[in-house]
Amino acid sequence: MLDLGVNIDGQLTMADHVAALRRSCLFQLRQLRMVRSSLTLEAAKTLVHAFVSRLDYCNSLLYGIGDGLRTKLQTVQNAAAPVVTGTRKFDHITPVLRQLHWLPVRQRITFKLAMITFKCLHGLAPSYLAEVCTPVSSVVGPGRWQLRSVNSGALVVPRTRTTIG
Repeated sequence: MLDLGVNIDGQLTMADHVAALRRSCLFQLRQLRMVRSSLTLEAAKTLVHAFVSRLDYCNSLLYGIGDGLRTKLQTVQNAAAPVVTGTRKFDHITPVLRQLHWLPVRQRITFKLAMITFKCLHGLAPSYLAEVCTPVSSVVGPGRWQLRSVNSGALVVPRTRTTIG
């Protein structure tokens, strides 16, 4: 789990990032609700889809955040869905998210990491990312131990020396 409460040397923490993103998104949603009645359904869908994509920007860095921060991001997505569909305030939101084909925040983060990994392994990612995703089978050479993970398709996890990761 990430240490999110400490702000060292004036740097932003994940909690600060999530709070700023949430504050900005909810402000924009309030602005959009004011003009929603004058928009067509397709225009509202386009605006909110572009808006919800802000939750995806750099969300792979949010992997491993606590449930509290993830829930704060999920509330933004839950508030955006009724703007498109016009559902009432106390209706269940899960069917609305399914109707819009929106994954919950946790699954969005997992999907993005899986997509980046797929691109790295198939030569579709930039070289600086592809260098980090090396299969265990390419590291094991002659004279090294043959591990069971060689045939499993596992990736080498690079060592880190940070207090966060």
